[in-house]
This record gives sequence, C-alpha cells and structure tokens, in this order.
Amino acid sequence: MFDTKITLIVRDDLESWQRLNVVAFLATGIASSAPEILGEPYVDALGRHYPRISGQPMLIFAGGLEALQRSHRKALERELVIVPYVQAMFATGNDVDNRAVFQQEDVNAINLVGLALRGPKKAVDKVIKGLSLHP
Repeated sequence: MFDTKITLIVRDDLESWQRLNVVAFLATGIASSAPEILGEPYVDALGRHYPRISGQPMLIFAGGLEALQRSHRKALERELVIVPYVQAMFATGNDVDNRAVFQQEDVNAINLVGLALRGPKKAVDKVIKGLSLHP
C-alpha cells in the first residue's frame, strides 16, 4: 500500500500527558517533512471544510532511553527522516528555546524522549526491530 513507513517512538517512563504531547509534536515534524502524505481537505454534509490529515498511518512504539538512542543511531546510518524530541524541551516555552536546548545536547548521548522516523519500509523496520507498539 505505502512504500514508506512512519513510526513514532516515545519513552516509556513519561507521564501520559508528556507522551501525548511528544507524539503530537513529532507528527507535525513528519507532516512538514513530507507534505505529500497529507490527503485532501475534509468536507462535512453541510459543506464546511476541515484541514487535511495524513493519509498514511503512523505507528507508535515505546521504549527506554537506550532504545531511542539506538534507533536514532540506526536511523542516521540509514539516512531516514528523523524528528527528535529531547527531555530539555519540556522546560522551554517556545520553538527558539527548543532549538537552543537541542543544539546543546551531547550528540553521543542525546537525551531523547521521542523520535519520529520516515523512510523505506524495510529500513524503518530494521531501525525499530525489538521495540513494542505503545500500549
């Protein structure tokens, strides 16, 4: 059906509201990097228009910090689209500060709380191997 796969991975030790927040931010990153996944606008029976949403499923997985870091390294090796979200971003209140704290992360020990990936199905499957779907 689709020749690409989209996955979002969230840390399994986050509060529920944090997981939902991270997933929402990651999904926007995927949509901005691949606008072709967006379908046509929705129109209801009265002719009211609603925005487009992804026509491609996004599978959500959960894992610990090490699993996210491993997935990040593998995704870099396979040159997938990668959307990261780090712990320090919870303490900021805007996009400028988010980018600043992200840039300060140790690239060899990035404190990921979420990661979105998009790429060829087989490559994404190799990156997420061993992870479980989010409960």
